[in-house]
Amino acid sequence: MSTEASMNRTARVERTTRESSIVVELNLDGTGRTDISTGVPFYDHMLTAFGQHGSFDLTVQAKGDIEIEAHHTVEDTAIVIGQALGEALGDKKGIRRFGDCYIPMDETLAHAVVDVSGRPYCVHDGEPERLLHTVIPSAGPGASYSTVLNRHVFESIALNARIALHVRVLYGRDQHHITEAEFKAVARALRAAVEPDPRVTGVPSTKGTL
Repeated sequence: MSTEASMNRTARVERTTRESSIVVELNLDGTGRTDISTGVPFYDHMLTAFGQHGSFDLTVQAKGDIEIEAHHTVEDTAIVIGQALGEALGDKKGIRRFGDCYIPMDETLAHAVVDVSGRPYCVHDGEPERLLHTVIPSAGPGASYSTVLNRHVFESIALNARIALHVRVLYGRDQHHITEAEFKAVARALRAAVEPDPRVTGVPSTKGTL
């Protein structure tokens, strides 16, 4: 394994605005341990799956104006996760750089592809149009989750981590299954992309930088 890729790949990022206060701690070389609290139970569930399937140790403590709606808290949390991911990656020496994964969940199939390129871009495609207007309610205390936020989450992570991320739903009906399959596919693709490659001793780019 490359010595350069074995360094401590962790980050702690805080962000406070008038709409939210977010703290994220991330370890790329973790075991999938998570501690998530956003005030949006379904989003907590998705970020828990994201950490576990990425094998990232992920702590998220978010407080926002969920009494208005979840949008600010969800998007701001994704921004900070992206910032933490970019910081934890460091100079990107010794990583595989590319990763992709298909994830089935019952009737749904989702696919994600990642390039840790330093050129932020996000393509999100294939969700049924009704997900623009679908809400997954909270069964207890906390805010409901609007599935229109899925795109915001993936765009915010990609832009702030400075990665290229393509997420698509090949088919699916249930809004929970579609959303969860997407989050898991992104996590698994990221896991593959940031994994150390023992054959790579420098930055995996002909330019010498990412």
